[in-house]
Amino acid sequence: MVSLSALLRTLIVAALAAVLAFAPAQAQQVVTITTTTVTWTYADAGNDAGYIDEGAALLDDEALAEDADFAATRRYAPAATLATLGHAKAAYGPFSVIDAATVRMAGDVTSATPRQFAAMLAAWPGLRRLEMVDCPGSLDEEANLILARAIRRQGMETVVPAGGSIRSGAVELWLAGVTRRAAPDAEFGVHSWADEYGREANDYPPNDPVHAEYLGYYREMGMDAAKARAFYALTNSTPFDDVRYLTRNDMARFVALD
Repeated sequence: MVSLSALLRTLIVAALAAVLAFAPAQAQQVVTITTTTVTWTYADAGNDAGYIDEGAALLDDEALAEDADFAATRRYAPAATLATLGHAKAAYGPFSVIDAATVRMAGDVTSATPRQFAAMLAAWPGLRRLEMVDCPGSLDEEANLILARAIRRQGMETVVPAGGSIRSGAVELWLAGVTRRAAPDAEFGVHSWADEYGREANDYPPNDPVHAEYLGYYREMGMDAAKARAFYALTNSTPFDDVRYLTRNDMARFVALD
C-alpha cells in the first residue's frame, strides 16, 4: 500500500514536471508591439530645385513671409468658422451649400469628390463662390486636377476667408478660381509632391516629362512661364512630409488676387 506522504510527493513531482513542460510554450507566446509615431514638422527647406532660370527673382527667401511671428502662429481654421458649416442647406462630400451662390469646403479631395461636385452643381447651378475654410489637400491627385478644372469651367470665385487654411493640393484648387480672394490671415501650405514609389519632384531630373503636368496646370491657371517655374520650384523646395506656409501676399506674387 502506498503511504499518504509518498502519494503527496508523487503528486507534487508530477505538478512540477507539468509546470516545467508548459513554461517554454508560454514563453513563446510573448508578442512585442512596436508603435511608430510620425511627427509632421513645419520647417522651411532651402531653395535647391532645378526649375528656376529667369524666374529665380521670385524665389527670394528674404521677400517671402517667414518672420518669427507668422511662423509661431500656424493653425488650422478655427472651430467658430467650421461651425458655420452646420447651417448648410445641403452637403456633398466636403462641400456645404450656404445659399444659392455660395458653397463652403472643408476636408480632403478623394476620388469621389469630382462626382460630388458635379451632383452639387446639378442641384445648385447658380453656385459661383467657393469658400475654402479648412482644406488639407488631396488623397487622389488626378481627381484633384479634375475638380480644379471643373471649378474653372463653372467660373467660380475661390476664397480663403478669415482664419482659413488650405494646404497641399487644395492650393491648386484655389488657383483654379476665375477670381481669387484671401483674407489677410489666410494661410497656404505647400510642399513637394510624391509618387507611389515615394520619389519626390527633386528626385527626377529637371527635364523629366513628369514636371510638365504641373507646370502646364499653372500656366493654364494664368501664370506666365517664369512664374509657373518659380512657384513649382518653391513648392518642391519643401519635402513631401513637411509644410511651408505662405501668406496672402506671398501668393499675390504669383497670381492676381481681387
